[in-house]
Amino acid sequence: MDQPAYARPALLFITALAAVLYVWGIDHSQYHTFYANAARSMTESWKAFFFGSFDPGNSITLDKLPGFLWPQALSARIFGFHPWALTLPQVLEGVASLLVLHRLVRRWAGVNAALIADTAFLVTPVAVGLFRTAVEDPAFTLCVLLAAEAAQRAARDGRLRPLVACGVWVGVGFQAKMLEAWAVLPALALVHLVTAPVTLRKRLAHLGVAAVVMTAVSLSWMLAVTLTPAKDRPYVDGTTNNSAFSMVVGYNFLNRFSSLGISAASTGSVSATQGGGGGHRGQAGGQGGSQASGQAGGHAGGADSTHRGFGTSSGSGSYAHRSLGTAGVQSGQFTGAQAAATRQGGGAGGRSGGDQNGWSKMFGTSLASQTGWLYPIAAISVICGLLWRRGRPRTDGIRGGFLMWGTWLAVYFLVFSAGSVGGHTYYMGVIAVPLAALTGGGVVQMWRAHRAGGRRAWVLPGAVAATAAWSAYLAGQLSSFLPWLAPLVGVLGLAAVALLALARPARTPTGGRLALAGLAAALAAVLIAPGAWAVQVFNPAYRSTGMGAVGPSGTNRGHGSVTSASGRRGQVLWGDGTARAGAATAAVGRGGDAGFSGFGGMDAGGELTASQRKLLNYTTAHQGSAEYVFATTGWNSASPYILATGARVLPLGGFSGRVPFPTEAQFRQLVASGKLHYVLVGGGRGMGAFFGGGSGTTSASTATTQITSWVQSTCTRVPASTYGGTDVAGTPGAASEALYRCGTGQ
Repeated sequence: MDQPAYARPALLFITALAAVLYVWGIDHSQYHTFYANAARSMTESWKAFFFGSFDPGNSITLDKLPGFLWPQALSARIFGFHPWALTLPQVLEGVASLLVLHRLVRRWAGVNAALIADTAFLVTPVAVGLFRTAVEDPAFTLCVLLAAEAAQRAARDGRLRPLVACGVWVGVGFQAKMLEAWAVLPALALVHLVTAPVTLRKRLAHLGVAAVVMTAVSLSWMLAVTLTPAKDRPYVDGTTNNSAFSMVVGYNFLNRFSSLGISAASTGSVSATQGGGGGHRGQAGGQGGSQASGQAGGHAGGADSTHRGFGTSSGSGSYAHRSLGTAGVQSGQFTGAQAAATRQGGGAGGRSGGDQNGWSKMFGTSLASQTGWLYPIAAISVICGLLWRRGRPRTDGIRGGFLMWGTWLAVYFLVFSAGSVGGHTYYMGVIAVPLAALTGGGVVQMWRAHRAGGRRAWVLPGAVAATAAWSAYLAGQLSSFLPWLAPLVGVLGLAAVALLALARPARTPTGGRLALAGLAAALAAVLIAPGAWAVQVFNPAYRSTGMGAVGPSGTNRGHGSVTSASGRRGQVLWGDGTARAGAATAAVGRGGDAGFSGFGGMDAGGELTASQRKLLNYTTAHQGSAEYVFATTGWNSASPYILATGARVLPLGGFSGRVPFPTEAQFRQLVASGKLHYVLVGGGRGMGAFFGGGSGTTSASTATTQITSWVQSTCTRVPASTYGGTDVAGTPGAASEALYRCGTGQ
């Protein structure tokens, strides 16, 4: 295809700039702790790799499908287990996503539209933060883009093979983000059904075959787990029935839509045992806040409601608590004052997404400042693209493109509006894709209409004015950050509108130059505000976080203060039970993610603390033929030992602390058979303490609490002095941990 001389150099420049933005500071990456544990375990054995085991002993899986971690685990196998090695695959997925987007838009609307779309995607803050973060969405975003590219070819040529490839890519995306991958299907199916140049019967047949392939690929891992005897695989986290289908459909899907009244009570989701399976919204802290005993949530309605009260995710118990701002919650040190702040939507230690709940969340400052700068121009582009192409043949590819991108945007917009988002900014990467594509295709279409004259010529100035006004409004909501930005956007918008108006109709050389100047001012007005956020990756104070946010992410309008993306973190509770707030503060000052390094009990360098090393050395020396070095009453107590050494530590209760694995009977059998001698009780308790469960709580009886009671009443406590540790029991503000010896010879 013929291209202007500037097209290839421009693409190379955009791609190189994207690589720089995504990779900048990668050597200072931090672990996304819960997922990093699984990645470490997956490097220890291929069994753990396939099943996505949280621990090297293959006792329990992640509470997600493991596909998104496969590239991370392979990277760690090649380069060694380092935070940057886990981040590197996301960088590569980001660059690949940009190139696939360029290919898609160039085929649809031309090379100029593709370059504008790539630029818009590049400067969207969430896209920059997304591909610097070791989570599910980078791989998922790339997969749905590859699926769209295949669907585009199928719709253009009416061929089955690319549509089957589309189904395969959606299925692979399912391995990364589960049922969210299927939300793209209406867009991809509609464009083929409407525009493919074959008979309706053949179009339907092609879609049927592709759907079968997509379903088979999507369900392949779940079926493999289901067909594997339970004794030969790890327990499936997030469930009460050890079912991969319960984890995907109930725990990670139905529980996220409590606003629609959907219940997961019959699906085997562990969240259904935590206050109704997502039927009510509650407030963290419940009755007067949570104390070190772990009694957070009170009558809040369990995981689902507690999470929403905390401004995070759904009852599936995912993400926000895995990051910086909830480190204090994880170790049970959630004070009444922090709970009060949480009830006000602020979260422990900072704004955790107070405007990220409800149907209007997509327009709230926290999400819109990361994702939604291009809402107006994208919406106008869809409307004009569909209206202006009326009367064209059914197979019109331009109209088909607007149909696909518009449907994609609308479906995901509704899904996120109805479901739980909380502080998970990186969810929005799949929204940034159609916004960028529609901006590129829409600007080119409106530019042609402007050059042609007539009433349609006013659409481009109008779209620029609306987008500039919206951008100035968003920038003004965070006025203490770059206070000159909103006025600059306003000036550029006015200049663009004036120049474009003066250039109508552009029948003279002077008019043509005015029009080009107006177009340049228009692009600057539309893209400068999100670009100002995106380049904050170079600023340590506003570097991206584990939630995918770049730049400022919230504001206290009463005082005009801005919360930086990297500054949303609470007090970090360290593995030896002492709160090293000074070290955390220092890490924040360096732009690091103090919570990720400290969260889960690691020290600032990602190594075990002195007390943890002594405990591990002692239990390893006395392990004998036991299968596990020791067991812990929560995943984040096991986390530092798995991350630092790959030790075979048995976490009880799964991520939430409420998963019935192992049961008390199974645990006693492990002890009786000599597979387990030591148990570390207390300290971090997964999220069980926050949910009102886990060890040390009296609000509910779980397998973990039953095991803890049995251990404390039956086994022999090992004095900390025996292994050279420090007994912190009774120390104010400390997370008390105690080591017990169980079984014969205790």
